[in-house]
Amino acid sequence: MSPSFSFRPPVEALVPYEPGKPIEEVQRELGLERVVKLASNEGPFGPFPAALEALARCAEELNRYPDGGAYGLRAALAEHHELPFEQVAVGAGADGVIDSLLQAALGPGDELVIGWPSFPSYVIDALKLGATPVRVPLAGHRFDLGALLEAVTPRTRIVAICNPNNPTGTMVARAELDEYFERVPEHVLTVLDEAYFEYIDEPDYPDGIEEHVKAGRRVLVLRTFSKIYGLAGLRVGYGVGPSEVVTAVNKLKRAFDVTTAGQEAALASLGGTAEVERRRFVNSEQRAAVEEILRGHGFEPVLPAVANFLYVDTGRDSAEVFQELLRLGVIVRPLGAFGAPEAIRVTVGAPDENAFLAEALGRLVPAS
Repeated sequence: MSPSFSFRPPVEALVPYEPGKPIEEVQRELGLERVVKLASNEGPFGPFPAALEALARCAEELNRYPDGGAYGLRAALAEHHELPFEQVAVGAGADGVIDSLLQAALGPGDELVIGWPSFPSYVIDALKLGATPVRVPLAGHRFDLGALLEAVTPRTRIVAICNPNNPTGTMVARAELDEYFERVPEHVLTVLDEAYFEYIDEPDYPDGIEEHVKAGRRVLVLRTFSKIYGLAGLRVGYGVGPSEVVTAVNKLKRAFDVTTAGQEAALASLGGTAEVERRRFVNSEQRAAVEEILRGHGFEPVLPAVANFLYVDTGRDSAEVFQELLRLGVIVRPLGAFGAPEAIRVTVGAPDENAFLAEALGRLVPAS
């Protein structure tokens, strides 16, 4: 490539999202017999049986392109939420919907307001477009909706609220969100990111689709099949909101971005209510166990946590803690890229994985 060639300034300055290390790579690099990945907030259980059956059925047709409009899945999601088809957008994970939405809404000079630390895709995608991400510090590790509103200017196009917030695991309660929507200016589109919705069993947690989309708010609610449904490797997410927002998202999404396998597995998973409830219960039990494990080894997780992960301020460079645990076979998430350089995020695993974490922490630091 010619030395004179250059990319757009926002791209030159961009620090890309760094995914967690795969288990196989860590085993190979460090010669470990067992590695437990508690870094990426995946569910510890695989696809539902009905999803596995659907994957087997569609395997012989994978020489064909998928349904580019994801018609069957969109129709099923619309029926599931009792909303018109035109109010549902499907993407390659919730990330895919975020990417398309921000392309549709943001340009140079526009602003996106978000609490910080939080999910970095909003900041990265805004920067790609030459827009300005306005990072508002959290209050007590929670989104401060009043401070977000104060940060809104005439240039603000989007306010992103992650509820619960990744990486802190904390939630915004119903009354706070109601007040926010009463005050947010008309020119702002709110993105309500509910990627961990199915894990939450708190009476004061608001359901964005039922309470705000159906009330006609200017809001796009995001959900995903990557977490409790066990389909992270297939990348299927969706957004629900006003039809004009969904239309704009669909104009920007890549053709065939959600695979046939992803569509069929997600479609088959929608009927698994009992299994969702079982996994929610197991996660709640194991989250409490991980809380005790962390406390027993000198760490104080941020509470109350409501999803399938815990946030821990280590008091030192989290990259060092990450490397120390990595050598012991446990992959956690250092949070420098999320705006918290001294914190780690620990995903709640299956019981044996959490026991392995306890053993590794015992070798890392003395119990307090």
